[in-house]
Amino acid sequence: MEVGAESFAWRLPRLRRRVLRAAFVALDMEFTGLHSTSLQNNEPSLFDSPAERYVKARHSVQRFALVQLGLAIFSKENSNKYLVHSYNFFLFPSTLGIKDVEFTLSASSIQFLSHYGFDYNKFLKDGIPYMNEVQEKILRQRLLAGTWKVCSTSNADRDVLKKAIDEVTSWIAAAKEEDTMILQDLNGYHMLDIQLVLRQALENVWTEPLGDKKVMVKKVSPEHRQLLENTSYDHCQKKLILLSARGFTNLFQILVKAKKPLVGHNMLLDLMHLHDKFYRPLPESYEEFKRNIHNLFPVIIDTKTVTKYVQKKCLFPRVSSLLETYAVLCSNLNSKGPPCPVITLASGCSRYAEKKFPHEAGYDAFLCGSVLLMSAHLLLCRSTDDAVEADPSFSRYLTVLAEHVNKVNFIRGGVPSINFSGEDAPCRHPPALVVHVRGWPELTERQIYQEFKAHCRFDVRRLSKNQFILLSNKYKHVRLVLRDYRHHPHLQVSVYRHWRHSPSVNCLLQISGIVALWSLLAFVLGGARSC
Repeated sequence: MEVGAESFAWRLPRLRRRVLRAAFVALDMEFTGLHSTSLQNNEPSLFDSPAERYVKARHSVQRFALVQLGLAIFSKENSNKYLVHSYNFFLFPSTLGIKDVEFTLSASSIQFLSHYGFDYNKFLKDGIPYMNEVQEKILRQRLLAGTWKVCSTSNADRDVLKKAIDEVTSWIAAAKEEDTMILQDLNGYHMLDIQLVLRQALENVWTEPLGDKKVMVKKVSPEHRQLLENTSYDHCQKKLILLSARGFTNLFQILVKAKKPLVGHNMLLDLMHLHDKFYRPLPESYEEFKRNIHNLFPVIIDTKTVTKYVQKKCLFPRVSSLLETYAVLCSNLNSKGPPCPVITLASGCSRYAEKKFPHEAGYDAFLCGSVLLMSAHLLLCRSTDDAVEADPSFSRYLTVLAEHVNKVNFIRGGVPSINFSGEDAPCRHPPALVVHVRGWPELTERQIYQEFKAHCRFDVRRLSKNQFILLSNKYKHVRLVLRDYRHHPHLQVSVYRHWRHSPSVNCLLQISGIVALWSLLAFVLGGARSC
């Protein structure tokens, strides 16, 4: 079910009711980019600790926009059945009353989304506005002070506003009090923008939205207008303007208050965008970010973390994408135990049952929640020799998933996951390798990477002028390189030893050696004089 700015407001009450009735909600997001290249060495690396990765990702999240958010609401029905309402929300930063938002587009990300059918017209023309608490505070202050403005900078927006103002000013000169005119073909934010601009410019007009992209303009006396402004019929009341400008943030706050389990897949970036776009700008402190997210969503489940465990425990084939994981689980459901819950899509979302839509946020959110239920059911059936009840509750599934709750997958890092409810596990890698270069002057990290790329994937970091550190997340790759480069004429590869290879330790040893030598000379020379 696709939802844009035009239909969001009237859908919000129903969305609220469905969230409050839900067993859990699953989400997925699409962005204008993933990893910013504006800073050097900002790509994720095996050398990153969770805190270092957060710093890199924070820079990217602040530069890129959230364009689509998928929300799948899973409600427990009778007879071991879950009903799913899956939504596709097109989003666009709020342009009302706050500093004009700037964001970056990554060519590869835009091309990727385009390949999978993303509709950029819906994003640009009917995107639901959103803002975080800092932006909302600024807008609230400007509304109270009467200094708000609409950041409509596109020629199209200006043309729409100018045309409407010209029509009204031409009409009002000859119009009598209580006469009306209709402005037509207004989209999204134009409905509110035009009313605010007209009321600010002309003290003797009154406006009302009529729906169907129309606004009614009436000529009234200034006294009559003042009376109308103090009634509940005023669609441009400050609180309603604020409600409209907050847009999707209203639904975010419903999710926060509901405290339903939040499910995602590889969801670190999703959580960072949730914090930055709807809550507060991302803090500099990694630990503060973790605390904030845990307060907002006390129960988080990353299906990537869960399915990595399921693959090992159930000996499933290794797959990479969410869609492949869903397919594998569908074909490996436990036929001996009680049947897996039936997952049924609501009538408005039935196209997801008929066709695959990979990388459409609403579809991926549906897959994510379905993968969670199937994984939890498999683990429950294999966790005990006793018979499993025919209709397990979702709290029963949460019990079997307990060790994975609040553990978000950490892609290509020294820890398997980030713990949002406690301390992260210590970093653990296969042993690092050190490459000593002989006879190949001025090699770069990129050239070293290309040299070993044919064998396996390593991350590379320069250690000194002719030494590099290699780091892999697979022990077999370390063994392979140590074996194949044992007799290489130019590259000597060995296991990294901190006491032997660290430049800081070597520097300290050299200084200690010099100090010891001078001490010895001083002792010898001092002894010679005494003789």
